[in-house]
Amino acid sequence: MAASDEPPSAPTTLSLELHEHTPSLSAMRRWISGAFSHLSQDLVEDVQLAVTELVSNAYDHGRHPRQLRLRRIEATGRLRIEVDDASPDLPTLGRSRLNDSRGRGLIIVNKLAEEWGVVTHSIGKTVWADLACDY
Repeated sequence: MAASDEPPSAPTTLSLELHEHTPSLSAMRRWISGAFSHLSQDLVEDVQLAVTELVSNAYDHGRHPRQLRLRRIEATGRLRIEVDDASPDLPTLGRSRLNDSRGRGLIIVNKLAEEWGVVTHSIGKTVWADLACDY
């Protein structure tokens, strides 16, 4: 492929300010699909699912202001999803029960991610998850 034919490189970090009211998760998934169209469909779907779960948790358990960041970490070959919120409450990895319709968010993230965690700040926290990426 000639240099001029190469696809433009994706930005290192994409950010999305999350407003006070829950965003349209389908619009967020479309945004992710467009931003990462150069990645495999399976990876895009994993990113969409992990983002949906982390953002939903930030609205269910966190406080405004909230922000979503997607960052390429080329040194490790990973894509990092970061969701900030202003609540000091830390997420917990629960147990999924057959009849429960909720409570599976971090279980899903835990299965998709190479690793995930939380960073506390003087106000709030950042919950992050790293997914293996095929840049």
